[in-house]
Amino acid sequence: MKRRVALLSAGIAVGAVAAGVVGRSVVRRHHGPDAPIGDLPPEDLGRVASFDGTELAVRAAGDPSAPVVLLAHGFSLDMSVWCELWPELARDVRVVAFDHRSHGASAPAAHGDLSLRAMGRDVAAVLQATSPGRPAVVIGHSMGAMAILAMAEQRPELFGREVVGAVLIGAASSDLLRGAMGSVTELLRPWSGTLRSAARRVDAVRRVATSSRVGVSGVVARVTQFGPDAPHAVVDHVVSLAERTASEVWTDALPELMEMDLRHAVPRVHVPTLVVVGEHDRVTPPAAAVDLAAALPQGRLAVIAGAGHIPMLERPLDLDRAIRPFVRESLGIRTRRRKPQEGAA
Repeated sequence: MKRRVALLSAGIAVGAVAAGVVGRSVVRRHHGPDAPIGDLPPEDLGRVASFDGTELAVRAAGDPSAPVVLLAHGFSLDMSVWCELWPELARDVRVVAFDHRSHGASAPAAHGDLSLRAMGRDVAAVLQATSPGRPAVVIGHSMGAMAILAMAEQRPELFGREVVGAVLIGAASSDLLRGAMGSVTELLRPWSGTLRSAARRVDAVRRVATSSRVGVSGVVARVTQFGPDAPHAVVDHVVSLAERTASEVWTDALPELMEMDLRHAVPRVHVPTLVVVGEHDRVTPPAAAVDLAAALPQGRLAVIAGAGHIPMLERPLDLDRAIRPFVRESLGIRTRRRKPQEGAA
């Protein structure tokens, strides 16, 4: 009985934490569980040095002279999460994607700084290195969206000058403790005393659970983090990410996400901003997205039917339909008219 309870607790921790704010694995549409990770943008732009010397891996696609769309992934993801989105966007714009510090191909955070404010400055560094003098739209998912808010806190002058639009997917400006992430850390807090030590305990549980042969974590991940029709391969890959994520990302970056309150930065995002949320998102629920969109000076809301917290994996076509018109409008790109087919009336 004790073993069953322990395994269930481990499954909850990994399902709600490893798959929650998070997940980096990507499976292309219609492929099976063994399909390769989706294609990265083809141009390797090398490393961009951030304010503290942390080197960030950056890739790009599309016309180098076109306006820029910058993609910032979520907690424990990497830039491959955008594999279904960037090819569509690159038809109209220059798409730039990067890995956050201590994520993916980027270097470990200098001085161990995994704060959201550091990540906000990383977004600004990549933007200014790859889009000098050109209008840009920034798109962030979960932690990446919060990093954009952190950039607005520290570099508000960029909004309206370089940044002409923003898309915040699965986002919140505060109160993440109310979501699925918080349900785990709050359960652990009484035993550990602080949120940071709770995160260390979550990391320990994560490692135990992912070494177990019991598939509880995948079941819980599907229930807590995804819409009802999420592909099995996506869920499996997201859960397997727990085995590969560096512990310092969980123990240092996770408490930052839980404790950060960026509500004061929201009014500084004084450009058109699209808040996107999955219908079944339990990490940043639709109610939080409604509040965020209402608080933004030029906020709009889009709900992706059937999706949970990671719509770019669950409903990439629907996400593209929501984002591309907004990007075109923000950058002043006219919709291309299709040429009539030969013989058509």
